[in-house]
Amino acid sequence: QVQLVESGGGLVQTGGSLRLSCAASGRTLGRSTIGWFRQGPARAREFVAAISWASGNSYYADSVKGRFTITRDNTKNMVYLQMDSLQIDDTAVYSCAATTVAYGLAIRASNSYNYWGQGTQVTVSS
Repeated sequence: QVQLVESGGGLVQTGGSLRLSCAASGRTLGRSTIGWFRQGPARAREFVAAISWASGNSYYADSVKGRFTITRDNTKNMVYLQMDSLQIDDTAVYSCAATTVAYGLAIRASNSYNYWGQGTQVTVSS
């Protein structure tokens, strides 16, 4: 089982930056992949980025590649999502999630994840 708590959301202007944090705990954390998903107004939940806890390999949605960076700190059991060059379309509730069973392309699917945090709001204004 994995427990997740997000923080770091807020209001930022277009072109600005935010860093989201996901505090993770649980006995299966070491073999988990941690993902970030987002759901904007009247939009379906979409994959943003993911990182393997064991290897540190990272994966990104095309819409955020080059602007967002996912990292993990094994010593603090934290996963971070650094978001730069934020755009209006990045406005959403961002949630971190954990899966111990998904690999490859499946890590981009929200239904592959069995543990979720409560979410944090990110609002980008012009």
